[in-house]
Amino acid sequence: MDLEFTGDVWQWKGPAPHHFVTVPEEECAELESVSALVTYGWGMIPVTVGIGDTEWTTSLWPKDGGYIVPLKAAVRRTEGIDVGDVVTVRLAVSV
Repeated sequence: MDLEFTGDVWQWKGPAPHHFVTVPEEECAELESVSALVTYGWGMIPVTVGIGDTEWTTSLWPKDGGYIVPLKAAVRRTEGIDVGDVVTVRLAVSV
């Protein structure tokens, strides 16, 4: 399954700050349809993510009935991404 969407970059400022992009509702519904086949626990879904010229593997985190994409610091640096930026995210889920 391949998905593409745009979203705002936001930061969770907890004890271990992270940056994320929220997956839109329509794409979350598509992910939910395959989640039982691909999750490895806690609702996490392994994916390959692409933003700009950078591609990496990670897992979508469940949040508030949907999913969020964690953005690695190295990816943000390479692509010049900061909080509030709108990015186009490509997701590949192996079903």
